[in-house]
Amino acid sequence: MAILKAFKGLRPRTDLATQVASRPYDVLNSEEARKESEGNPYSLLHIIKPEIAFEAGKDEHAPDVYDKAVDKFKEFQKEGWLEQDNEDKLYIYAQTMNGRTQYGIVGCAAVDDYLNGVIKKHELTRADKEEDRMKHVRNTQANMEPVFFSYPAVDAIDAYVEKFVADHKPVYDFVAEDGFGHHFWVIDKPEDIRFISDQFAKVSNTYIADGHHRTAAAALVGKEMREKNPNHTGDEEYNFFLAVHFPDNQLKIIDYNRLVKDLNGMSSDQFINLLKTKFDFVDSSTEELTPEKLHQFCMYIEGKWYRFDAKPEMCNDDDPIQGLDVTILSEHILDPVLGIKDLRRDKRIDFVGGIRGLGELSRRVDSDEMKVAFALYPVSMQQLVNIADTDNIMPPKTTWFEPKLRSGLVVHKLQ
Repeated sequence: MAILKAFKGLRPRTDLATQVASRPYDVLNSEEARKESEGNPYSLLHIIKPEIAFEAGKDEHAPDVYDKAVDKFKEFQKEGWLEQDNEDKLYIYAQTMNGRTQYGIVGCAAVDDYLNGVIKKHELTRADKEEDRMKHVRNTQANMEPVFFSYPAVDAIDAYVEKFVADHKPVYDFVAEDGFGHHFWVIDKPEDIRFISDQFAKVSNTYIADGHHRTAAAALVGKEMREKNPNHTGDEEYNFFLAVHFPDNQLKIIDYNRLVKDLNGMSSDQFINLLKTKFDFVDSSTEELTPEKLHQFCMYIEGKWYRFDAKPEMCNDDDPIQGLDVTILSEHILDPVLGIKDLRRDKRIDFVGGIRGLGELSRRVDSDEMKVAFALYPVSMQQLVNIADTDNIMPPKTTWFEPKLRSGLVVHKLQ
């Protein structure tokens, strides 16, 4: 059963919340972070992207960069920009995008739940990225940014959250520069905390939606700290890490699309005619076409959109991986036709999250940067759960969750 633990959150002053809150560390590079934080000393980017305190080109993994994160974290606390709650609490964090709001419970997940498989994953992690986040956690002794979890919806929790947000004003409530709304409430009554934690204990598994490297790093540092503590009891804060838990009935995965630089020696006509022998073509247009169902694809090439369906023999929906449209595309177009066998390393392919729209695909093809674009139907939450439950791994660049969590609305200290 899953553990959800209340904690003494370290949070920004109400008047500084919009300035402290930042995009996650891994969605912008150093130069973008430097520009985004310019003129704003309160931005959490100064802690989670500490290389921005140095000259451009600074190695972001240098020891003094991690030291800078520690210095900045101490400064934020000393100046009162981040203040710690006096008692253990849970929190509600809601996000609004395009008129739709999703409500998550903010609390600590358990290191043991990650180690024993109660927390399910669907992506591979890279050792170098794990180590980077581990160094950040080790040095700051904090989970500066939450991970994005999902769980099978519990009616009692949904009902509690609905009533709570109706009866209470959020402590933070703002629209970020990207147009997404962020709303944050504090749950401080012990009986409410106990109720939610008890309800959550009925959940058999939680699922990492976004933040596999941060989750692994938090769990591994917690494991390290317990092994170094001869008086370890299991109740120490390092046994837990910061997560926002969203019910699966509120989440929507956005499409993750593909662009390819060339046609592997074929002309456009040859390529299109070859695909027509492999797939069932539905229609074509100079206007944007979007996949309308699973196993349907759209392609943009030479100023024109095409919509086509995979043939039944291509689709094995009984297999969690083979039933994915990204797998069908790879096994029937990218690999055998275009010669792209390694999605992680091949420089001829690029990936674009659906949040940027189909216009980004046509723009990059029309500019001659790319030759062809493929728009895919979004993966469902059920597909993600099926893959995680069977201990399978998603192909690279398959899921895109939006909106991203804002970092800095609450921090969890390990001691």
